[in-house]
Amino acid sequence: MSEIREALLQVGEIDNDCKIRSEAKSLATNELGNFEFLVAIVIWYEILYFVNEVSKNLQSKNMLIDVAILQVKALISTFEKYRESGFSKAVETARHMAEKMDIDCVFPKRREIRRKRQFDENVDDSPSLSEEESFRVNYFLFLIDQAISSLKTRFEQYQEFESIFGFMFTTEKLSSLDDSMLESCCLNLENTLKNNEQSDIDGYALYLDLKFFREFMPEKNMGPLAILNHLKNVGGCFPNAVTAYRILLTIPVTVATAERSFSKLKLLKSYLRSTMSQDRLNGLAMIAIENQVLDKFCYEELIDEFAARNARRASLLN
Repeated sequence: MSEIREALLQVGEIDNDCKIRSEAKSLATNELGNFEFLVAIVIWYEILYFVNEVSKNLQSKNMLIDVAILQVKALISTFEKYRESGFSKAVETARHMAEKMDIDCVFPKRREIRRKRQFDENVDDSPSLSEEESFRVNYFLFLIDQAISSLKTRFEQYQEFESIFGFMFTTEKLSSLDDSMLESCCLNLENTLKNNEQSDIDGYALYLDLKFFREFMPEKNMGPLAILNHLKNVGGCFPNAVTAYRILLTIPVTVATAERSFSKLKLLKSYLRSTMSQDRLNGLAMIAIENQVLDKFCYEELIDEFAARNARRASLLN
């Protein structure tokens, strides 16, 4: 951080553009020279580091929903612990940075805005917070609480999946259930997947499959994919169990929104293409998003088909 500040100060001294010199000096003096700003940078670095580690794992090709649930729970727990003790550590880290940059380790004092008190209101005798405590309450705690709330809201569907499929996540969970609990979980899965009195799974048959499978399953703990492969190797003895694990493994791990699609839509439908039909727009958007798959396509047949359909038009033009 000190190197960045020194670079900005140098730009503010030697650059030929007066606007750039002014902006560089302002950033180096008013922003990077502010102790409160340094504390905010340290806090954001910690938050984004935690989120980035989990985000990269969730986007991996081999990620399974049981592992995703554990990692999201761990991330929420990390934020809750960071909420209790993270602020003091962030201030200490920022203080070391400020000493290297010759910055006063003081939170700036702000003018307190007082509302005009009406004649029938009681006098507010509550003590005002110090600058550091005010920053902790109004910035740090607010930021961490928002992060925890967003995680719990965004991934609450994981909890629902765990309540339905949780008993199938690992062989350890399967072996920990007694017969009555296992049967209850299988019947609950059947009711959840039922549509108009029809279901892809017979709950009681699934219970019998898993009960028999527990007698000879490997001692080492296995995940759902390894369990499915093991069931396939045995043969067609467990059709309901194979179907149930296929359904479990096809549940999407991520719960991302369609932000990427809308960002591509902006690039495709500009003002020059305002009259584009919806079908063509959908096709172009799909091509732009799935460009890696498109690179594997062979265009020769498409070109021949297009040429055959437009042969009459070509002859007229010639």
